[in-house]
Amino acid sequence: MKREDILIEADELLAKVHDENIRIYDATILFFRKEGEQTAHEQYMQAHIPGAAFFDHQDFSDANQKYMYMILPEAELSTQIGNIGIDTDSEVIFYTSEMLPCATRAWWLLHYAGHKNVRVLNGGLSAWEKAGGAIAQGGHQYAPTIFTCQLNPDLFASKDAVLAAIEDGAICTVNALNSETYAKAHILGSTLLPCTDLMQGMTTFAPNAQLAASLKEEARYDRVITYCGGGIAATVNAMAHLMAGNENVAVYDGSMDEWVGEQLPLATEQGN
Repeated sequence: MKREDILIEADELLAKVHDENIRIYDATILFFRKEGEQTAHEQYMQAHIPGAAFFDHQDFSDANQKYMYMILPEAELSTQIGNIGIDTDSEVIFYTSEMLPCATRAWWLLHYAGHKNVRVLNGGLSAWEKAGGAIAQGGHQYAPTIFTCQLNPDLFASKDAVLAAIEDGAICTVNALNSETYAKAHILGSTLLPCTDLMQGMTTFAPNAQLAASLKEEARYDRVITYCGGGIAATVNAMAHLMAGNENVAVYDGSMDEWVGEQLPLATEQGN
């Protein structure tokens, strides 16, 4: 996939924001929110791109799983995508006011569901404002519609697939968190590439040349599996691979939440 198939810049969005077919969503998650502080939805209500709706990640997480944010089953995913106003022909844009992984996770879900026209606003809400975009208040919702998934199942890896990858020299398993977290505990045999190394600031992807250079070693493998704490930050790395021309990449949906919870093989920087 090309960069322009995955990202939209603020100037382009500014020119088409009022198109009837466009569906814009604020996919912000406030990872470090303290008790009593605004929720992501409350923040959205105070400031968002005109016409944008709020994308609630919890609505796309399987309540029957023990671990947060794991993807819905196919039928429920189809229903939920339709419920928020997305059909097969919609042009979908995700953005964040906080951290890029919020938007890339939403993008990965739609891509997994088989939607062909979905992009992330590079730079998020701040880029929109810098481009001269207006800011709206209050809520907005798109009319529910019908969406039928055409799943790309290879885009998510299960714990069994990750276990098998430990013994498979053709598969590279990559931790997308920071070095301190990786040193404390990581999936046995996995390497480290923090998602922040693929970003400029907290809401913007690095240029393609930087992405390709950062991913050069991983790209030698037949398949790459990215993971993080809960399957969110890892989508930055996975999308970067797609932009660099490396198509055989998956996100381990359960990531460390599931891996640790199921007492699967761990390592530390000091040894097993």
